[in-house]
Amino acid sequence: AGTSSDRPVRMGVGPRFPPCALLALALPFALSAELLLPHGADRGDAALEPGDDARSAALELGTALRFYGAAVRSLYVATNGIIAVNEPKNEEKYLGQFPVSFGAIAPFMADLDTTDGRGNVYYREDSSSDVLQLASDYIKGGFPEAAFDPSSVVIVTWKLVAPYQGSGEDLSLEEKRNTFQAVLASSDSSSYAIFLYPEDGLQFYSAYSKNDDGKVPAMVGFSQASTNYYFWENPGSYNVIANDEDSIRNLHKSSNAGRQGVWVFEIGSSSDTIVPAKVSSVLTSLEPSEEDQELTSKPFMSDYGSTEIRPQYVTSSTDSTEEDQHVTYSVPQLAVEDFITSYQDVTGTPSTESFYRHREFPTAKAPPRQFPAQQFPPQGPQVIDVEEFDETGIVFRYHTDVQQTCANNRHQCSVHAICKDYPNGFCCSCIAGYKGNGRQCVAEGSPQRVNGKVKGRIFVGNNPVPVTFENTDLHSYVVMNHGRAYTAISTIPEALGYSLLPLASIGGVIGWMFAVEQQGYKNGFSITGGEFTRQTEVTFLGNNEKLIIKQKFSGIDEHGHLTISTEMEGRVPEVPSGASVHIEPYTELYHASSSVITSSSTREYTVTEPERDGVASTYTGAYQWRQTISFDECIHDDTLHAAPATQQLSVDSIFVLYNRDEQILRYAMSNSIGPISDGSADISRNPCYTGTHNCDTNAVCRAGTGNRFSCECSIGFRGDGNVCYDIDECSEQPGVCGSNAVCNNQPGTYRCECVDGYQFLNVGVCAAVTVEYAVNHCQAGTHGCDIPQRAQCVYTGGSAYICTCLPGFSGDGRACEDIDECQQGRCHPDAFCYNTPGSFSCQCKAGYRGDGFQCVLGGVVKTKCQHEKEVALGSGGTFFQREIRVGQFIPQCDEHGNYVPTQCHGSTGYCWCVDRDGNEIDGTRSGPGVRPPCLSTAAPPVGIGPSVRPDTIPLPPGTHLLFAQSGKIEHVPLEGNNMKKNGAKALLHIPDKVIIGVAYDCMDKMVYWTDISGPSISRASLHGGEPTTIIRTDLGSPEGIALDHLGRNIFWTDSQLDRIEVARLDGRQRRILFDTGLVNPRAIVVDPVRGNLYWTDWNREAPKIETSYMDGTNRRILVKDDLGLPNGLTFDPYSSMLCWVDAGTKRLECMNPNQLGRRKIVEGIQYPFGVTSYGKNLYYTDWRRDAVVAVDRMVSVENDNFQPHKRSRLYGITTAFAQCPGGHNYCTVNNGGCTHLCLATPEGRSCRCPDNTVGVDCIERN
Repeated sequence: AGTSSDRPVRMGVGPRFPPCALLALALPFALSAELLLPHGADRGDAALEPGDDARSAALELGTALRFYGAAVRSLYVATNGIIAVNEPKNEEKYLGQFPVSFGAIAPFMADLDTTDGRGNVYYREDSSSDVLQLASDYIKGGFPEAAFDPSSVVIVTWKLVAPYQGSGEDLSLEEKRNTFQAVLASSDSSSYAIFLYPEDGLQFYSAYSKNDDGKVPAMVGFSQASTNYYFWENPGSYNVIANDEDSIRNLHKSSNAGRQGVWVFEIGSSSDTIVPAKVSSVLTSLEPSEEDQELTSKPFMSDYGSTEIRPQYVTSSTDSTEEDQHVTYSVPQLAVEDFITSYQDVTGTPSTESFYRHREFPTAKAPPRQFPAQQFPPQGPQVIDVEEFDETGIVFRYHTDVQQTCANNRHQCSVHAICKDYPNGFCCSCIAGYKGNGRQCVAEGSPQRVNGKVKGRIFVGNNPVPVTFENTDLHSYVVMNHGRAYTAISTIPEALGYSLLPLASIGGVIGWMFAVEQQGYKNGFSITGGEFTRQTEVTFLGNNEKLIIKQKFSGIDEHGHLTISTEMEGRVPEVPSGASVHIEPYTELYHASSSVITSSSTREYTVTEPERDGVASTYTGAYQWRQTISFDECIHDDTLHAAPATQQLSVDSIFVLYNRDEQILRYAMSNSIGPISDGSADISRNPCYTGTHNCDTNAVCRAGTGNRFSCECSIGFRGDGNVCYDIDECSEQPGVCGSNAVCNNQPGTYRCECVDGYQFLNVGVCAAVTVEYAVNHCQAGTHGCDIPQRAQCVYTGGSAYICTCLPGFSGDGRACEDIDECQQGRCHPDAFCYNTPGSFSCQCKAGYRGDGFQCVLGGVVKTKCQHEKEVALGSGGTFFQREIRVGQFIPQCDEHGNYVPTQCHGSTGYCWCVDRDGNEIDGTRSGPGVRPPCLSTAAPPVGIGPSVRPDTIPLPPGTHLLFAQSGKIEHVPLEGNNMKKNGAKALLHIPDKVIIGVAYDCMDKMVYWTDISGPSISRASLHGGEPTTIIRTDLGSPEGIALDHLGRNIFWTDSQLDRIEVARLDGRQRRILFDTGLVNPRAIVVDPVRGNLYWTDWNREAPKIETSYMDGTNRRILVKDDLGLPNGLTFDPYSSMLCWVDAGTKRLECMNPNQLGRRKIVEGIQYPFGVTSYGKNLYYTDWRRDAVVAVDRMVSVENDNFQPHKRSRLYGITTAFAQCPGGHNYCTVNNGGCTHLCLATPEGRSCRCPDNTVGVDCIERN
């Protein structure tokens, strides 16, 4: 089928019509008159060319469409019921598949045909007021709380379109036609999609596939475009609304927006997810037909909601057959096990969170237990009645006729709750001494902690550039019996921090959750259990700035902390830097209805500006606050709804502060919930409700008559209520966890953990784990991958493996074919392309110069370094140089035109390091004859031919040397003390990175490395797989890296920021140990058993080797005399020797850190960089020799060396031990009892808090 013109289409504003004429415009097609927006040629629509696979040219949008969080500025309309966000492929490549790589909005994706007058496809962008109002009304029907004012809509109408019919196919489809419409409405900040299905508009629900012999059901949903990385593709997220005939048949009968045939979705805002409308779709006007009554086993589509899938882009292979690995994401046919466990993608990674994702750990208040999936077997082909949250927290209900009872749903209740059956279902309620909604329960009176992340995009004042931030930590601590909540948000830029001070209610929702409850009233946690979503609209009076706040509370995590995610987008008035903000006590009414709580109020705040000439001016601001809280409640137990429909939250003692040095925003306030009152009622004056009691923070305040009260210690504590002590259940009940388990006492509770080799059974006991003998099919040669010349077999643990085609080949790994890169236009247009098996090469044509990927007529494009060098040598270039002045500096460039990292002055002999732009790095200038060990941040150019995937190659058994060579990490196996050089090969390829330091985790078999080109810190499993970046922010030039395998921490040096930091192995909980007294820190090593840290600083003025405890205490200089350029450092755990290589003194030396004296191992080495040890040998990398050199430290003789096949600089080196060295430290078990960082010392350990963390949430102790 043909396509329309390739010229971009920009539709104008359609003609304006009076509102009374709007419905008539849809004629002559009578069935669409009541539902569809005006369309057709008389409305200025463009019509798609007739055909089986026609598509429009790019429809350029006047207002960008927000889709999965990204801005889309052009769309493509296709015959086959889709609107594509990128140019769609031919239909054979996407029909019958979902998601689609080009990204699409699919109101009815199927093989449709408009040839020979079988229907039309109309489309336009429209901003006329009448059409905008119609679209707005539909959106308001589905999102009544949304403040959305569209500025334009895109209307696409498929009118009387036919299914594709091959010869001899189903004649019953011959006369059937479908009519439906998609409306995409956008404002500056968000977009909505409206799918409209008029009555009798859908007459067929499947179409015959050209790729298949049978009929394929249509697909309704949304698909984010894929992201391409070099030679592989990362599929985007997608949401399936309907994908089977029964659910598609019901589209016109049901709705998620309160009107039959109308479906509304928020498809883009600050969030990157699709949000279905919330309005119930129980349509009383529906009269079920006989056909409908036959389908009672399936609900209408409105009950399904949508399922968001975020697939991985690596496909696993195991010992199963292909049928075993087929995975279908079909929402209507969900089985019991789909709800008990998460959806699983083909790699085994959960794709969608299950509603029951939080499992309580065994405590003293309930026996240890687990509920494996197999404990609840499916009973026939029924769908159980559960509820599931999408990422916004909207609840989708799945109904059936199956009666749900406590017998098979007890796992939905908290371990601190009872389950009770009712005629129509069951409910959970917390036992005495606990508060909550039954699904989530916490001990009465016990302090609570809330952790989460915050991201935002906020304009301040009239600034046209927004302040953006993400992955920012939020921590809150609540003194429950005072209703006082302390909240801190870290790393908020100063440009925004002061302007957020008036918005104390960002953290105020936590205060509402744990407000002191007056008699007969309930706080937020008692109602919701800490599982809800909150959407808030703040309108500042005066300039009418608006801010949208979205918060999702996800209940209690495995650590007993509540979890929260917060998103903010909009504009706020500017509060001057250094100002203070005061907020008076206020009250707010909360109105509750079925599963929804709303409130609105107007609040004032006073800003005191910084003093000027001894005078501080003040002014008052105000804003309107409207919020909607959506949650799930148990509808069967009427007693759970005993709280009044309207409650008053009283907030006082409000404290707001922004610390510009720490960039921390802090809110604190006291909260109580009770009746609507002016404050004169006696009940509200009781000390329990005003917070003036003297109960312990781990006690419950019980209100009596008048001002009387009593204090009662919370469960898990003992005392008189004024003072409460934690009960050590592990000491008082030694056998509480049973055999083969360890008991760990925790405040108010305890935790049972099975010892290694055991796991919990459903009866709460630890049983031995059955050993399954795995087969490494890659090593045994019993895999099903293609030949080694075309594919590789990657062992992934157990008996599983992955087949992947080698670079330059395509296929599933079991069958690979050569890719003809020359057909892909990989070379420059002025170059010849030559295809070879698995690769290709490019060569510029005669008269052109370049590498074949870039060809320039007659010459080459000069880099900054080449240009500066040419200027220094004179305009005549290098062939006709002018006379060079004495003392003039000539920059040195490498063969690719980059600055050589070490620049030297030809006349004076001084050398120094430069960055990628040629700027001198402070502290690196060396005297004549000394070349500083400078690092190049410019990654080497990728060579001709396809790039290599950045996967790790599984490491064979045994001990290995791992070393960095710019864009890759290589390994050399060790046999005893000898390098097995014929077994050396690249472990990991990342060609666009400059890897400097490497470290190895012998417990999890992971390699960690630093990259100065990013800069970043990453890791990868040596079992195979792709690397993960764990730290990418607040880095300058990370170089040395060390790993404490016992305490599970990493340490690194940063020579640009001049500091040493520590973090957990996943990159969280960062803390700066040292940021003073450092000039050029490089190598760093740890002694985990003794809790010591060692590092080098090649400061040209005063080089040194320093040491401290791992917590940063007891810092001292270990070596400072007779040092030049100490580059590499290693600590041998077996001999306790500390050894280093020095590129200035040309020596390799060792010492015992606990004794005086040092020993020269070898002298006269050339230019060493990194060093490691194993057995009797020391191994160092040498820049001049481009080699790994082995030295016998016992006899001080070089005994071997290894040069990689590709010669280039070698950087860091480490030893990957086959087994971890023996020993332990005080952080080995249960993180040393620390809440956050556990840092070992020779005599014990220190519990330390990460930087920018609230002190009350993290306990520091020695």
